Amino acid sequence: MYDVIIIGAGPSGLTCALYCHRAGKKVLIIEKGMVGGQVALTTNIENFPSIKKIDGVNLAIQMYEQVQSLGIEFKFEEVFSCSLKEKIKTVVTNVSSYESKTVYICTGASSRQLNAEGEKKFISKGVSYCATCDGALYKNKDVAIVGGGNTALEDCLYLSNIVNKVYLIHRRDVFRGDDILVKRIHECAKKGKVECIMSSEVVKINGDDKVKEIEVKNKIENKIKKIPVSALFVAVGRKPDTEIFEDLNLSNSGYILTDNKMKTNIEGVFAGGDVRDTILRQIITACADGAIASVSINEYLSK
Repeated sequence: MYDVIIIGAGPSGLTCALYCHRAGKKVLIIEKGMVGGQVALTTNIENFPSIKKIDGVNLAIQMYEQVQSLGIEFKFEEVFSCSLKEKIKTVVTNVSSYESKTVYICTGASSRQLNAEGEKKFISKGVSYCATCDGALYKNKDVAIVGGGNTALEDCLYLSNIVNKVYLIHRRDVFRGDDILVKRIHECAKKGKVECIMSSEVVKINGDDKVKEIEVKNKIENKIKKIPVSALFVAVGRKPDTEIFEDLNLSNSGYILTDNKMKTNIEGVFAGGDVRDTILRQIITACADGAIASVSINEYLSK
């Protein structure tokens, strides 16, 4: 019997585990993939207080090692279902089932797809959702990336140091990312490393056993342009991983609804990080959610 089971080992889950352990609680962290979540897929982090610059993998490792050094229990398993309404919660994984007095859900979010023709066919054959994972495979080649937010801009800058040229495709006429990143993109464009294709969307991906070409439609002129590329990187946002949590109240976009204490509509169940309905999803806010959740968990357990 655990005091709290934490589903997800990103910054929010690791922070919650750290705080709960310090409060003397018995903690179990369950993670289906890699520790750090989205952080581990981030190239450079320059907005985390006290750290001028660090790559996501190293920050994730540091967070994990700190929690691991405390003897907190980890299970690298995938959660298939949860029974949350009862006083004692049950979490079922692909390996076993576990019981706990409380559950903290911080499962994060996964990449959205374009739903362009040929996209699913070429996944892992030139279509990728992680530039830092697969960028090195396309050294000195031409590639494209779709998106206009911080992730797309950061991925574009990362790729520009590896590949021959990056076509940055965005469906709007202005980027949504931070000004400092937009300026860096324009600097790369002046050097010929990046070509920005605005008000456009990828409608089809062509190739045989791998990606060779994309078809891009200009939304204003209603014209289609074919661009030869070896890879297409997709960075058009993320969707919350909430499919298995049937009893929770969700927003229209599928994010878990909580109050400002990370409480969900079910007693003893809390949520935070990227999976929560919030105005900002950053490493520092995920950590804050985890810390706040730990206080709420301890208050609940004390009753």
